[in-house]
Amino acid sequence: MAESCVFCEIVAGRTPAHRVLETDEVLAFLDYRPLFPGHLLLIPKEHVVTLPELPESSVQPFFTAAQLLSAAVEVAMKAQGTFVAMNNKVSQSIPHLHVHIVPRNKGDGLRGFFWPRKPYDSDEDMQKAAGAIRRALA
Repeated sequence: MAESCVFCEIVAGRTPAHRVLETDEVLAFLDYRPLFPGHLLLIPKEHVVTLPELPESSVQPFFTAAQLLSAAVEVAMKAQGTFVAMNNKVSQSIPHLHVHIVPRNKGDGLRGFFWPRKPYDSDEDMQKAAGAIRRALA
């Protein structure tokens, strides 16, 4: 737990939240500023800030919960689908890893991603980017 982390305070029970799923490793609760009713936040109970910091042993339970919640939100909110998203550092309003699970319907007003897309200038630029990522993985 991290001092002054609102999500850690929710985990500890010192800050109220509408909990919908809790295991030994994860907690999901309603976002208090939802895009739509049923918008959830899924967090690991352990304080980690970004996905790369999530211990390997926690990845499977975390994403299994995201998968389960995505299906449940769709059914419970009578949605046509869900939007599942995560920020790492940039646009991460709370510095504690969290996944947004948002019910979606065609015509709901959300427009895909919230930023402009910029295509690669050439296939060579695509190859350079792919190569840089492969080298970082090595």
